Amino acid sequence: MKISAQMSIIIAAVFAVVCYGVALQGYLSLDEIADPQQLSDAKGFALFWAFLGTIGVVFGALGVWIVRTSREEEA
Repeated sequence: MKISAQMSIIIAAVFAVVCYGVALQGYLSLDEIADPQQLSDAKGFALFWAFLGTIGVVFGALGVWIVRTSREEEA
């Protein structure tokens, strides 16, 4: 199965939005946790999802760069 460069940008954007949504939900629910160990684990979980969202943004930006440079070379 082939994925075009434009489709990979869209997939990366959707992935980043979902990951940042999970991270935001995790950060917003931190005030409900009383146990210090669970609070620490929840912060790590939210930070991990934020990291994954950042990876999605990086790959999306890389895809945009590839699309733009390949079009310039073709012209």
